[in-house]
Amino acid sequence: MSKPIVSLIVAVSLLGCCHTEMVCSFNDVLQSLSLTNLPGPDVRPVKDWRNPTVVYIDFYLYTVIDLDTSLQILTTLLWFNMVWTDEFISWNPGNFCEINRVRILGEILWKPDLYVYEMTDYNKDSSMKLYYSITSNGLISYSAPLRIVTSCNLHIFKFPFDTQTCTLTFGPYIHSVEEIIMLPKTNSSQISQNAKEIFVSKGDWTLQNITVENQILLSDGVNYSQVIYQITIKRAPIVYIINLIIPSCFLVFLDIASMFIPIASGERLSFKITVVLGFSVVLLILNDMIPNSDDIPFLGIFCCVCMAIMVFSTIISTATLYMYTLAETEQEVPLWVKTWIIKYLACALCFHCKSKDEDLVVEVTDYKNVDFTKRTETNIELRDRNKSSLKDVQSTLEVKLLKRLLVEVLKIHQQLVVHLCKDEAKSEWYIAVLIVERLILIVYFIIIVALFVIMISVWSN
Repeated sequence: MSKPIVSLIVAVSLLGCCHTEMVCSFNDVLQSLSLTNLPGPDVRPVKDWRNPTVVYIDFYLYTVIDLDTSLQILTTLLWFNMVWTDEFISWNPGNFCEINRVRILGEILWKPDLYVYEMTDYNKDSSMKLYYSITSNGLISYSAPLRIVTSCNLHIFKFPFDTQTCTLTFGPYIHSVEEIIMLPKTNSSQISQNAKEIFVSKGDWTLQNITVENQILLSDGVNYSQVIYQITIKRAPIVYIINLIIPSCFLVFLDIASMFIPIASGERLSFKITVVLGFSVVLLILNDMIPNSDDIPFLGIFCCVCMAIMVFSTIISTATLYMYTLAETEQEVPLWVKTWIIKYLACALCFHCKSKDEDLVVEVTDYKNVDFTKRTETNIELRDRNKSSLKDVQSTLEVKLLKRLLVEVLKIHQQLVVHLCKDEAKSEWYIAVLIVERLILIVYFIIIVALFVIMISVWSN
């Protein structure tokens, strides 16, 4: 056999031996690690206990499942990731067909005692198995979808145009900062961008921003490392605009328009009571929709003030209706009404009315207290005496007839004067009613405009 053939046979045999010795199984990698000889899940995996374990955390926010405004509880669905180093795990990927990553169940590995400080409910019925990804240099990664139920302090002053910021604080509850250091894996801008790309809005809330920072918590003289995520979400206000704000504004405008209904028709009071009842229904709907919080929403303040104004205007309408009734029954207007309402208040409101003729009032007063019959007879007797010397004296019958006609004319004049006094009293009552109604309308309009301006400024900021 020649030398080249022998060399070829030897080379092929050597290649076959090398091929049979190459290990390409995950099981062989795990057996080579001797996982049963590791410190176990109760011991922190460091060779020098003075070296802290650095834990990097990150998450992707999928959606806000629910934000219970009455209980102030936030339910989120997110993909959580946590990375740390186990100093007792390592292998050479070249010996195992370049296998540099394996996945195992996490019962035999140490895991950081991570806890969400705001958590109010723990999902104990989860059937998912916890797998850990291990690299050849001992880097361990834990990833899993989490449904987290946490508390969230709501600030609802701008409801329903409010923006809420809920906090998720991750940190250990056993190991101090000398043993575990918590750090965020990505910065605020990157985590916000990642979350906005995959965030699914359910219509109630939209994601605005996510910020992250790490800090040290001092508790009972022990420092604990923490990573704090602040999730900023904005409420979708369209449902509340349609069901609350627009009906409230319509009822307010209807109540203002009811002030132009003539008080003499008697329909204004019933119309205003109907509007107040309708606004009471809106307040009941608002009570069911408004979140429970220490803050008072401005929408609630607006509705309460509008309700108070409606009730007050209804009371004033009742008072003006009573004044209108007095105009039909009373003859005299009280002095304080003439002084404070017809005189001063009318001038303040620029209410112009026709002034009375004072001479006519004096003449009316004189006619009310004079016996017209006696005065007429006395004047006639004096005239008879003066005319007794005249030659052409009329007959006695004609004189008596003229006396009676004059007496009747004077009586008719007296009745006309009395009727004129009543008409003047009625007109004064009517003027007082118009002045009071103008005052209420101006005050109502100023308050409503001020409320709308304040409400728009609060919501726009």
